[in-house]
Amino acid sequence: MIHEHGVAFGNDNRPTHYWTSHDSMGESIIDLDLANQQFGKWMILATSHATGSDHEIIEWELDMEIQEEAGGTQVIRGNLAAMTQDDVEVSEELWRQWAAEWAHLGAESMGDEVESEAKWFREALIKVLNPTAKQITICMHSKRWWNGEIKEMRSQMDRKKRRRRWSAATAQAKAERQKSVRRVKDKLRNDYLKILTGAEVWRAAKFANPWAGMTVEALTDRDGKQANTIAEHEEMLRPESFPLNEYDQFFELPPAGEAHQSITEHAAERALFSQSVRQAPGPDILSFEAVQLLWRWEKERIVEIAKAAVKTGRHPAVWKRASGVVFRNPGNDDSTKLTAYRSISQLRCIGKVVETVVAELLAEEAERRGLLSDSQFGSRKRRSAIDAAAIMVDRAHATWREGTAAGVLLMDIKAAFPRVGRGRLVHTTMGKGIDGDSIRWTARFRSDRTVEMVIESNDMERRPMAAGIPQGSPQSPILFAVYTTGLIK
Repeated sequence: MIHEHGVAFGNDNRPTHYWTSHDSMGESIIDLDLANQQFGKWMILATSHATGSDHEIIEWELDMEIQEEAGGTQVIRGNLAAMTQDDVEVSEELWRQWAAEWAHLGAESMGDEVESEAKWFREALIKVLNPTAKQITICMHSKRWWNGEIKEMRSQMDRKKRRRRWSAATAQAKAERQKSVRRVKDKLRNDYLKILTGAEVWRAAKFANPWAGMTVEALTDRDGKQANTIAEHEEMLRPESFPLNEYDQFFELPPAGEAHQSITEHAAERALFSQSVRQAPGPDILSFEAVQLLWRWEKERIVEIAKAAVKTGRHPAVWKRASGVVFRNPGNDDSTKLTAYRSISQLRCIGKVVETVVAELLAEEAERRGLLSDSQFGSRKRRSAIDAAAIMVDRAHATWREGTAAGVLLMDIKAAFPRVGRGRLVHTTMGKGIDGDSIRWTARFRSDRTVEMVIESNDMERRPMAAGIPQGSPQSPILFAVYTTGLIK
């Protein structure tokens, strides 16, 4: 069980039992705490909670961002869309009370102050929204099999329980309700199985066998090696999605620049409201809806942290924790091949606002100074893939009209974003004379990152991300365009 569920001992070698035998005394650990989260602190409640045996009651705390499965339900971060105007006003008042006790960032703020501000943002916003945002609770009523008939049967039994009218007929009604639940579940399962084709049949394994989650469909790498378990999948997918930084170059950061002076309220607002509120939030479960509420309450703080982060060249550590969600590439029918999968990094939304601000600064400077080739279309305004295809077709037609042949050379960069070297990127941007603020912030943005891969809804161990630029970051496309411009210019 310990190996299967990834739990660990929470005891810190303190004894939980003291014994006396004849003339000797001793101590031992007979109460073990097991959990899949790191313990914050624990204590023995020996005096206030006597057990009548040689065992003791232990109270412990966990530092968890999400409450899970309490009382048969799963509670996740609040549903902001369901907040009423009164809820919003209450939250705003709570925010102003918190903010009144926390100093603003200023022109002379240092990197450590930016780190503290980012942590405070997260903690304060969660505490402000939790009392008013309706908690999204997943329980049996949320299931597709919970239909009107079953709901009515459950209501009748609840009424009889409250009136203490429990009889053989009531017990029979309970059995009938359970049969109805099984019938509906069986129908849903059978309907689901009928529409599955090919490798999709593996998805149904968990409905047929409670132990099916222990193994998944075999995955084969380029050398023919197979991975059959979730852990083996991670070992095979991680080097592809988040490779090691083995051949990078040493670099020194340039002096500070002046890019931070171009960060205005309008630029921060555009960066925030250009994001879709339907985007998946990062590990802290604070969505862009929450950040947009904060903008309405105190937009100055968002502008201040964006400007201070770029000026000090500091991307706070709390924004560097990513979830690498693995999914299959669209149109790839062979799900047994390693090349059929890729990872998208889910990052914290407030951090993505700052990333978008810096991305716009880089893009504006690159266009203004002509740092990109005319042949580059990706990651540039008014230069889409459709434009590239239209130019290619037009040139082909022009060539045919002249009675000559036309050819197209297509190249693909293997694992493009994950292979970007931090040192090489710094050397490239410095060689092009890009503003020092942008370079310094980008270097810190890419350092000391960690990622927790999510495979088949399983959260794997969090590990360092040594190389690459996150696929999912607003800044990555323009960084890659600058990084590769030397290939064609």
